[in-house]
Formats: sequence, structure tokens, C-alpha cells
Amino acid sequence: MLKKYMKTASVIGLAFAGSLLFVAAAKKTITIKGSDTLVILAQRWAEKYMQSHPEVVIQVTGGGSGTGISALINGTTDFANASREMKKSEFNKLKQRFNTLGNEIKVAKDGITVYVSQSNPVKELSIAQIRAIYLGEVSNWKDLGGPDAPIVVYGRENSSGTYVYFRDNVLGGKDYMSSMQSLPGTAAVVNAIVKDKNGIGYGGAAYAEGIKIVNVKKDDSSPAYAPTLESIKNSQYPIARYLYMYSRAKPTGAMKEYIDWILSAEGQELVTKVGYFPVN
Repeated sequence: MLKKYMKTASVIGLAFAGSLLFVAAAKKTITIKGSDTLVILAQRWAEKYMQSHPEVVIQVTGGGSGTGISALINGTTDFANASREMKKSEFNKLKQRFNTLGNEIKVAKDGITVYVSQSNPVKELSIAQIRAIYLGEVSNWKDLGGPDAPIVVYGRENSSGTYVYFRDNVLGGKDYMSSMQSLPGTAAVVNAIVKDKNGIGYGGAAYAEGIKIVNVKKDDSSPAYAPTLESIKNSQYPIARYLYMYSRAKPTGAMKEYIDWILSAEGQELVTKVGYFPVN
């Protein structure tokens, strides 16, 4: 009788273990790769969503917008995070490989922020002055109302969507000065400025800690603005942009449910908490 009970229990145990394995195997994994500007927000979204959706596993990695878009084209990620728009040539590659047109989702807004040391007396700069610094045409802070000291210029690597957006919209499409120190992420730029009293850098608004934010004006006759919810909403801050998620096709199933949640009030509330600006 005992042997019969043990045999029955063993069968039930195996069946139960098998059901656990089935449940584990049934989990849906969503992979997201790309923009370092978005990576902190994307991780917060993923953590929050998985708390109430244990059946979904969301894997988030950075590496830059270009890296994420390449992964999307190569079929190695479900979503590409990007702080710039995908190029026509990138959409064409996607179409050639998967016969899809690609899908763009605006998930947040950002004001590209200009950072200087907290000890730097310069409070505001025009777009033209920022352009002159990054083209190497102005090289001393005294020419901008600061101390008699060389300007040390920091920026992002060329796989970064922020690098591309800043070049196209602030530098007028011209190349950065050759002596700019390119760093692998916005956090690295901020850390460099914290340690360098003569440094200047740029990046996402959410990273602006331990440094001073420079107010930016469109031209000499315009008022200067900081990247705030009000200035972004009213289109007053001159270096504002959308942040994007791209997929190969219009999301369905678990991917659609996740995007719908990101764009919901709960998802957009996290945008504000991280330091960016909601799209709604």
C-alpha cells in the first residue's frame, strides 16, 4: 500500500514539476537594445512592468542608438531604443531583410542638456555659441563670460543617437572638432564634467546630477531656457527631441501590451520620475 502511494505521489510530483517547466517555458521574453539616453528609463519601465506581469521577461541593454538599430535590422532584438529618428537607409535595410516597413513609437521627450562644472560662472549660451565651441571656433571661457581658461570639450561616440542629433541640429550638420573627447555614454560625460572645472558636455536631461545645467537660447535676441516640463511642452527649449522605440513591424501580443502600458498614465509617470518628459 505504501509503495502504491509513493508511486502515485511520484507521478503527481513529476506532473507538477512538468507543469512548472511548462509555465517557465511559456514566459514571453521581450528584448530591448540601444540608446544610452533611454537605458535608465527603459530599465525602470521593465522592472515596474514585470512586477505586475510575471509571465513576461524584459531584457534591456544599452550600447547606443546605432547599436540598437543594427540589432533590430539583424533580427537580434525585438525593440531598438533610439534618441534619434531611424534613417531612410536603415528602414530600407529592414525592408530588404524582413519585408517590413518598420514601426516607430514616440515614448518620451527629452531636452538635450548642456553641462558645465558647478564652479563655472557661465549661466547661459546661445545655439551659435555652443556650435562655435564644438566646432573649435571658440576655445577659451573668457570669450563667453567665464574665466580665462581653455574649454575642454566632451561629447558622445558616433554610434550615439545623441551625437547624431546634436551634430545635425546644433552644429548644422558639420563635423565635431577633432580634439573633442568622445565618451561611451552620457553618464561618462557627466562624470568627466564633475571632475573638470573647464569642461563642457551634453546629454539627456535625466543624467544632470553633480553638474550645472546651462540655459540655452535660440539666438542672441531670445530668452534662455532650462529643459523643464513647461519649456519642453511649450516648445521653448531649443534642443528638445523625442525618444523612440522601433520594432520591425507593428507590435502584437505581449509586445503591444507592453507598449500600451508604456504610453499609459502609469508608464508616462515613470518618464517624469526618471527626469524626462511625457509624450501625453
